[in-house]
Amino acid sequence: MKLRDLLRDVEVLEMHADGDCELRDICYDSRQAAEGSAFVAVRGFETDGHRYIAAAAERGAECAVCEERPQCGIPYVIVRDSRLALALMSRNLFGDPASEMTVIGVTGTNGKTTTTYLLKHLLEVALDARVGLIGTNGNMIGSEFLHTERTTPESYELQKLFREMADSGCTHVVMEVSSHSLVLHRVAGIHFAVGIFTNLTQDHLDFHHTMEAYAEAKAELFDMCSAAAINLDDGWAQFMLDRCRCPVLTFGESGRAGLRAEDIALSASGVEFTAEYEGQRRRISLGIPGMFSVHNALGVMACALCLGLDLESCGRALADAKGVKGRVEVVPTDGDYTVLSDYAHTPDALENVLRAMRAVTKGRVVALFGCGGDRDRTKRPIMGRIAAENADFAVVTSDNPRTEEPMDIIREILAGMEGTKTPYVVIPDRVEAIEWAIEHHEPGDVIILAGKGHEDYQVIGHEKRHMDEREIVAEIMEKRKMHK
Repeated sequence: MKLRDLLRDVEVLEMHADGDCELRDICYDSRQAAEGSAFVAVRGFETDGHRYIAAAAERGAECAVCEERPQCGIPYVIVRDSRLALALMSRNLFGDPASEMTVIGVTGTNGKTTTTYLLKHLLEVALDARVGLIGTNGNMIGSEFLHTERTTPESYELQKLFREMADSGCTHVVMEVSSHSLVLHRVAGIHFAVGIFTNLTQDHLDFHHTMEAYAEAKAELFDMCSAAAINLDDGWAQFMLDRCRCPVLTFGESGRAGLRAEDIALSASGVEFTAEYEGQRRRISLGIPGMFSVHNALGVMACALCLGLDLESCGRALADAKGVKGRVEVVPTDGDYTVLSDYAHTPDALENVLRAMRAVTKGRVVALFGCGGDRDRTKRPIMGRIAAENADFAVVTSDNPRTEEPMDIIREILAGMEGTKTPYVVIPDRVEAIEWAIEHHEPGDVIILAGKGHEDYQVIGHEKRHMDEREIVAEIMEKRKMHK
C-alpha cells in the first residue's frame, strides 16, 4: 500500500517522505520493524517510541511517522497525534474491516463482559449470525477462543483481529470498550452500530484522576455510534444522555425508561422479570443470579431492539443463555456450602455480588478479597467498608499486588473496616486464604472469591504466576477427601 493511502484521514503536519513509497506493514515496536514497514513512534507511559526511531531504521523501516523530527536520516512524516495516526493507519492497512460487519461496543465499569457474552449468544440464536467477541476474558471468532492481555487490544492488533473476523465470515462483532482504549485512541476510526452504557462507579482513578474525566472518557464511545442503549438507573445516565448525539433507547426499572423491567423475581438460580417496550410485554428468564443480571439482560435487549429484533426473539434467546467464566461462577465443592468465583474488583461490583448473595443465602456470606497493587489506592478502604457492611465474615488477602508490598495494600483496606463489627481474618497468601475459608466454612455458607474471576494468574512484582482459583479449590477438595 502506498504511504499516502496509509495516511488517509491522518492529520499530517509535515511530509518528508515519498507518498508513493510502497509499504507492506506498520509497527509501533522497533523490534518488529522490517523492510517495507513504517514505524509509528508512540509516546507511552514507560518509554517514548521516538527514542527508538533509529533502531527501527536499522531494522529496515522505510519511514517514521512521529510527532517530532527524528535525529537519524530516515524519511519521516510529522503528525499531530501519533497514537491516533497508528489507529487510522492500521484501519487503512487492513482495509477498514470493521465496516464490513455490524460492530457493537459495550462500555461501563461493571457488567461489560457478561453483557458481551449474552449479546453474542442472543445474536447467534436470534439471527443465526457468526459473531466475533473482544473483551476481558479473551477474544472469540465464532466458537474459536483467542487469549488476550487487554480488555481492548492496541489499535494495530484490533484492526488485524477485525480483518480475521471479517475474513472468517463474522457478520457481527461485540466488544468491550474500555475507558483507556477511548482516551488512547485504540478504537479510533471505528463506527459502532450500537453503543451500550452499563454503569459508572469508581475505578481507574489512577489513570483518569476524577470521576468526571472517567465519565467523559466513557462518553466518547457515543460519538462513534449510530444508536445508544443507556442504563437509566445509573447515576451517570444523564451525563451520558447529554453527551449523546445519536438516537438513544434507555433501559432500567425507572418508569421513564424506554425498555422497562417490572415484576422482578430474584432467586439463587437466576432472575425473572417482565420486559415492557412500546406497549409490548414479555416475561424474561435468565439463569444468572443477582439484580445486576436484570440490568445486563436489559442492556442486551435494548441493543437488540436498536438492531431491529423484537422482545419475543430476545426472550427466547436469553432463556437458555449460560453464565460467564469468573462472573458469579459456581466452583464445585464437597458439601453443604457454595464457593463462587467473581471478578468483582471495584467497590460497586463487590457490593453488587455481596448483596445479590445475601438475598439468597441461608448461611453466612463470606467475602474473600484484596485490591490490586499499582492501581487506584483510594478504592481500597471503600472496598473494606463495603465488605464489612455487606458480608458476615471477611477474609482479607491479596489480589495482584504487583510491585507493592501485600501488607501495605491490606492495611489500606483494613482502614475502611475500622469501627465495624464484622469479623475478619488477614491472610496475605491468597492460596492459603482460600484454603482457610473452606476449612472454616459453616453449613449454608456462600464463600465469594472476589477479584480474580476468569484470571488464571497472579502478578507479584513484575512476574505473572499461574494461579487458577478453580484448580486451587479442586486441589483443596482432593486433600479434604483424602483426610476423610
